[in-house]
Amino acid sequence: MPRLKGFKKLTRVDDALALFLEELRPTRLGIDHIPINEAWQRVAAENVSAPSDLPLFERSAMDGYALIASDTFGASEFKPTLFELTEKDSVDKGEAKQIWTGGMIPKGADAVVMLEHTSKTEGGISVIVAVTPGENISKRGEDIKKSEIAVKAGTRLLPRHLGLLAGLGITHINVVRKPKVALLSTGNELVELGQKPRLGQVFNVNDTILAAICKQIGAETINLGIARDDLEKIKDRITEGVKQADAVITTGGTSVGHADLVPTAVNNLGKPGVIVHGIAMRPGMPTALAIVRGKPVFILSGYPVAAMFGFEVFVRPVILRLLGIDDEHRPMLKARLTRRVASPLGRRVYLRVRVFKERDEFFAEPIRTKGSGVLSTMTKANGYVVIPENRNGLEDNEAAIVYLFDKIGDK
Repeated sequence: MPRLKGFKKLTRVDDALALFLEELRPTRLGIDHIPINEAWQRVAAENVSAPSDLPLFERSAMDGYALIASDTFGASEFKPTLFELTEKDSVDKGEAKQIWTGGMIPKGADAVVMLEHTSKTEGGISVIVAVTPGENISKRGEDIKKSEIAVKAGTRLLPRHLGLLAGLGITHINVVRKPKVALLSTGNELVELGQKPRLGQVFNVNDTILAAICKQIGAETINLGIARDDLEKIKDRITEGVKQADAVITTGGTSVGHADLVPTAVNNLGKPGVIVHGIAMRPGMPTALAIVRGKPVFILSGYPVAAMFGFEVFVRPVILRLLGIDDEHRPMLKARLTRRVASPLGRRVYLRVRVFKERDEFFAEPIRTKGSGVLSTMTKANGYVVIPENRNGLEDNEAAIVYLFDKIGDK
């Protein structure tokens, strides 16, 4: 029964993460070689250098006519300059060649006059503006030069990166292997989706939530199902997860009640076991961080909101390191609180807020909470504010940094 007395000591959030990373020392995973049309949201494993200039030749930036710029000097609406049209691959003095956007600039030409600044004449065109050398021309290598780095290692590949690679003729790329994360829920009260819960039972929602978050940041998941409150069964499932995956996440069974067996199970599997248990944060105080056979094991609260913040603070940075990403912050903005919020000294509070815009200013409305199991507080929120350990709250109209996880709406 001494387990029911609570945590004797809570570790500060920053200290907990630092201790864990120092012991774990996570490194980037291996490489997959894949076609670029399958590489969206994957992470580049190494620098990709341009194999050639882009563009490979001078090309027109407009629909119009390629010509010699000096031939247009003095041209105006009142005194148009006449040019003879040519079909040759080169342009001589007094000549112009029709060209479309992206077309190769003919030899001898050094400018392109826009189509709308010309009009057709018998056997040629008249030009009503003067252009300067290089005007409306994309120079060779203007986009990127040969051997220049097109995509840096650790870049999460978005459509713009893939477009650049395609423009360079690159068909395949080395990306970091997706981390595999094993998910285990514990507790006699849980039932899987599709089953009919008895009185006192609840659906296992944590696997659904955490699998989606893992996928969102680039990891794959292995579902270990539900383990009942039995020490040996929990040990077996965690052992299975460690064998199959790069990381294991458990939810439930991590507080100090008689059925909270996960930290004990982890410690029975070998050293170093649990590195930190009990963290000065709200929600997520019972979170534990452990290492089993060199693999990280994150022991998160069974309450869904607490599990989500435990993931945000501790799991996310480790998975990003496995992907070779040093830093990938959530979008942030500054907003004014719509009311005062109290918080306990000595705890870092993750305050759920709804950010909205009014009269060109952002405001953050704190979501009223009744516990870390109320999932609707997350669906009503679109971001969170961190209240530091040395503050006992934030004041009405105080400016705070909001970390966004959803779009911003109106009031």
